Amino acid sequence: MPSPFDSIPVAKHIKRSPLRRWLGRQFYIAKRWYQWNKSDAKFATPQPETLLPYLIKKHQSLLLRPLKNVDMQLQRNKITNLTLAVEKINRVVIEPGETFSFWKLVGKPTARKGYLTGLVLQDGQAREGIGGGLCQLGNLLYWMALHSPLEVKERYRHGFDVFPDVNRTIPFGCGATLSYNYIDLQLYNPTDQPFQLVFSFSDTHLQGQLRGSVASDLEYQVYESKHLMRGEIWGGYTRHNQIRRKVLNKLTGEEIADEWVTENHAIMMYNPLLEK
Repeated sequence: MPSPFDSIPVAKHIKRSPLRRWLGRQFYIAKRWYQWNKSDAKFATPQPETLLPYLIKKHQSLLLRPLKNVDMQLQRNKITNLTLAVEKINRVVIEPGETFSFWKLVGKPTARKGYLTGLVLQDGQAREGIGGGLCQLGNLLYWMALHSPLEVKERYRHGFDVFPDVNRTIPFGCGATLSYNYIDLQLYNPTDQPFQLVFSFSDTHLQGQLRGSVASDLEYQVYESKHLMRGEIWGGYTRHNQIRRKVLNKLTGEEIADEWVTENHAIMMYNPLLEK
């Protein structure tokens, strides 16, 4: 049976010059600031809050994960970067009608603020950059949001599949890449109840909770559909899938809906036929 992605071409990545990339970033950063200032959206703001009483979803991700040809010091630095970012969004409440914007709350990660050199992905390669590693927080936020009534207003997928699926616990393409400030993650609350983001650290994991003011009678099951790895005419490989979720009645188990969430299309940076 033909794949639904057979007609979707994925061009070979074009490397831009450093000047071209810098100019592009400055343009989109300025554009985002303009959008923030002119937007009619009501954004969630930091506020001292006690914990909302009901747990909607929790998840955790490993802090130190050995990666091929990657200096572990970059991942140790990542913990510092995550700690600084979490301070800006921990216990933030997204009120009804409000939008959570990651970068609007976290701000620009700079060395002056204490951010360290961490792992960043550029042109599909692991490199070093100030504030590197914050995508782990974006991935956690996105995964929790998919298990809630929150609407993902803005999310960007990774354009490259850099590392093989070693110890992967969630479907490919369920993350959210971040780059200050225009590659953002924004979550909108369309309900009449507030939701709260809560984070903590164990010795080994970044831990997240999404909490609410009322108990949820819904359960969400996120799954992968139509997964495909494909060789391209330009010699590389690409990876594709759909992310869907089932909405269930928590008490009866009855399926209420089976919803399309997103599609992912990425250039693979390893040979799927050779590497584990």
